[in-house]
Amino acid sequence: MDLKDIKAIIDLMKKNSITEFELERQDSKIKLKRGLNGGSAGAQADDYIPPTYAPLPMSAGPAAGQAPVPVAVATGEIDIKSPMIGTFYRAPSPEATNYIEVGSTVNAETVVCIIEAMKVMNEIKSEVSGVVTQVLVENGKPVEFGQPLFKVRPQ
Repeated sequence: MDLKDIKAIIDLMKKNSITEFELERQDSKIKLKRGLNGGSAGAQADDYIPPTYAPLPMSAGPAAGQAPVPVAVATGEIDIKSPMIGTFYRAPSPEATNYIEVGSTVNAETVVCIIEAMKVMNEIKSEVSGVVTQVLVENGKPVEFGQPLFKVRPQ
């Protein structure tokens, strides 16, 4: 694999918001990571992740299949965090109404959004009870593991 091929892969990763890529052939293996977790030396301005959250290292996250535990912040509000990397959707389909809005009351079993990961639509439940005070992610945008999606005032 030559440098031109590697640059093309990097461009595809940037265009498609892919943070990790691995390719193995009979005679070679390449693994690329980008963004803050990837520690790439050539980080570009478009690799910037807003400081509204800090990605968790993989070793600090919950075991596979477990959602992160909601954490109370200094304001007394609780963050509903993304349990996975994927694309955030507020409604079950483009023409449907959003699962929740600011001011909605939620309980532990309330579905608050969908995160699409590897073509699978995963319903995300609140896991807390309270009133939604903020929606922190724009519909259709990529989210990272542990990224806050909503703020809830406990009841």
